Amino acid sequence: MVTGTTIGIIIGVIVLLFVIYIYNSLIKLKLRADNAWAQIDVQLKRRYDLIPNLVNTVKGYMKHEKGVLTEVTKARTSLMSGSMQAKAKANNQITEALKSIFAVAENYPQLKASENFQMLQEELAGTESKLSYARQFYNDTVMHLNEAIQVFPKNIFANLFGFKQREFFQTTQEEKKAIKVEF
Repeated sequence: MVTGTTIGIIIGVIVLLFVIYIYNSLIKLKLRADNAWAQIDVQLKRRYDLIPNLVNTVKGYMKHEKGVLTEVTKARTSLMSGSMQAKAKANNQITEALKSIFAVAENYPQLKASENFQMLQEELAGTESKLSYARQFYNDTVMHLNEAIQVFPKNIFANLFGFKQREFFQTTQEEKKAIKVEF
């Protein structure tokens, strides 16, 4: 014969297991988002390390383009510190500065033909692809985390345990504009 106390204990254990399951699923999503952000950091660091080599290769050819090189150096310095928003802003600055370097390089045929420049350009292109994938993965992971935090019944436990929504890694309006290509 089952008593009321036994039923209460069984219900309590079921509720406890349910809370543990929800808590663990939220923790997994949070850790995935942390890992995804760390992957963006890895690619930003890779880009950060490549930039001095690119700048040094380009310096000799671009005597009159000091402003572009200074802009790249400033953006590089701000890339490795601060919050996600600060890094996103620095990332956008570097993207624009690198576009400027490659645009200016068009005026220097010897630089474009330089093996070092071509190799660095290729390395940066590969890093940009990896960075793009890392951003996409981060945003997908953040979407799953934010969704879990907002849907019932996880939203109750997310609020109870202090889980916060994350911001997506977003591009600037400048990066969304169509690129004009002229031949």
